Amino acid sequence: MTAIRRRLIVTIVAFGLPALVVIGGAPLVGSTSIDLWRALDRSVPISENVDAQIFFIARLPRTLAGALVGATLAAAGVVFQGLLRNPLATPFTLGISSGAALGAMLAITFDWTIGFGSVSAVPIASFAGSIGAVAIVYALSVARQRGLSTGVLLLAGVTLNAFFSALILFVQYFADFAETFRTLRWLMGDLDVSGFQPIVLALPLAAAAFGLFATLPRALNLLSLGPDSAGARGIDVTHAQRTAFFSASLATGAAVSVGGPIGFIGIIVPHLVRLLVGSDHRLVLPASAIFGAAFLVACDTLARTVIAPVELPVGVITALLGGPFFLWLLVRR
Repeated sequence: MTAIRRRLIVTIVAFGLPALVVIGGAPLVGSTSIDLWRALDRSVPISENVDAQIFFIARLPRTLAGALVGATLAAAGVVFQGLLRNPLATPFTLGISSGAALGAMLAITFDWTIGFGSVSAVPIASFAGSIGAVAIVYALSVARQRGLSTGVLLLAGVTLNAFFSALILFVQYFADFAETFRTLRWLMGDLDVSGFQPIVLALPLAAAAFGLFATLPRALNLLSLGPDSAGARGIDVTHAQRTAFFSASLATGAAVSVGGPIGFIGIIVPHLVRLLVGSDHRLVLPASAIFGAAFLVACDTLARTVIAPVELPVGVITALLGGPFFLWLLVRR
């Protein structure tokens, strides 16, 4: 067994065991205490079993949504930082979150519905908005050259963020109080999902993104040296950049469709992981995904309990933690 494989196994175990404890214990924590054995007792109908209702309907979907969103945002943050060679890059740098927010706001304000089943229009409109933003940014970055310009990606993303923010304010002008409140809660980032349906819809997209992530660590390690150095070492730079861009964008769109634009996960987690395991993306990428899942679940548990029975949007907690951390990074780097 090679040294890197041993380190990878040790890293996954070291991050995975605490993550299992956090994710496994989160559904048991809340303003109302429950008996796990009674919740799992199938002899009592769920309609009569309050513990089972709290566990399976209120808390377990929320915990799984937090794990999915945290893992995808943290991994996407690693990939975007490697692609852009910028330690302050986040999954929302390129306008993906603002595009998703515009789609969600349109669905909420104009009460869009889906014609089949009980599928909510908000996550679908949110994902469509994020894909639209990705398409615009990509088209601008390749408009005048054959490769992918990371500089143009950044400029296009910043510009698109500002433009979509203006459109969001324009749409919000036509919303009533109830619609504005729903939109504001969504923009804060909220894991109060109604059942497992949003998770099931986002899971294939996240799985596809992680499948592409598995092909990227070596390329990201070499891209950190610069495109020319990476190309001289046998990396197809354009292909690697496109794979990184589209996979991280897909992961971000899937995450935002479930929990809204939960900020700072994509910058806090990768840097904390690098402090612990170094800068090798073969270790940083899986460790960030595991730690991101546990971190967001822990933040959501705090949001549910810190001023119980009132629940805070989880995006408020991550912003309170991430803001000072971001400023520290800015001063340090």
